[in-house]
Amino acid sequence: MKLVRYGERGQEKPGLIDADGRIRDLSAHVADIAGPVLEDLSVLAKIDPASLPLVEGNPRFGACVGQTGKFICIGLNYSDHAAESGMAVPPEPVIFAKYTSAICGPNDPILIPRGSEKTDWEVELAVVIGKPAKYVSEADAMDHVAGYCVCNDVSERAYQIERSGQWSKGKSSDNFGPIGPWLVTRDEVANPNDLNMWLKVNGETFQNGSTNTMVYQVPFLISYLSQFFTLHPGDVISTGTPPGVGLGQKPPRYLKAGDVVELGIEGLGTQRQICENDA
Repeated sequence: MKLVRYGERGQEKPGLIDADGRIRDLSAHVADIAGPVLEDLSVLAKIDPASLPLVEGNPRFGACVGQTGKFICIGLNYSDHAAESGMAVPPEPVIFAKYTSAICGPNDPILIPRGSEKTDWEVELAVVIGKPAKYVSEADAMDHVAGYCVCNDVSERAYQIERSGQWSKGKSSDNFGPIGPWLVTRDEVANPNDLNMWLKVNGETFQNGSTNTMVYQVPFLISYLSQFFTLHPGDVISTGTPPGVGLGQKPPRYLKAGDVVELGIEGLGTQRQICENDA
């Protein structure tokens, strides 16, 4: 299934994408694509999409998961991206948080923070947790996955790297976490560790990679994180980015108002964001 949340920000409704690519309304069956709904997706899988009301027009896509408790990111998880960043591949995964207020829809604007001169892009595979995971083994980790989606881990490099403290302040500005357009359930993704991914700015391709070059792959990451804290349904894990970010260009290139960012992952859909200066 491809599950979506659509409508005005803060008033999104649950839906699914039918075989013809149209949105079908799930409001009569679930309140949101979130929490308990993700624990047993078999309930939604039994519904005939043709029996659901067709959503007319072209409504806004919201973030494909609601009520996310934790937005966890993995840094330097592609060896070639670590190299372009001038950093070594870490002996264990680098973990940092994007605060959940950064979450937005896949086509909402990228808001460049006041004073920012180094706002950057990162196409990433995001994993959405479906069942609570605590001290799980790598062998059992995938049983805790609801599905996958596209994430743009938008970053302000000066805030992230050049100012003291943790990375989160360079990763969590408003609209720095677009996810979606839809949540693709686990059964539809044969191997999350072998998906092509790409990102363009103003039509020029900067990132063109694959999840098969991740240092720490999805089952390991879920198991690893679950040793430190419980993962809950609706939690999002963004798994790192391949090379081609603005920081790695020679000279570095960063986003400015009016730039158009497009990105996608094989089988998971695409995003399109126009950059704006934050008010």
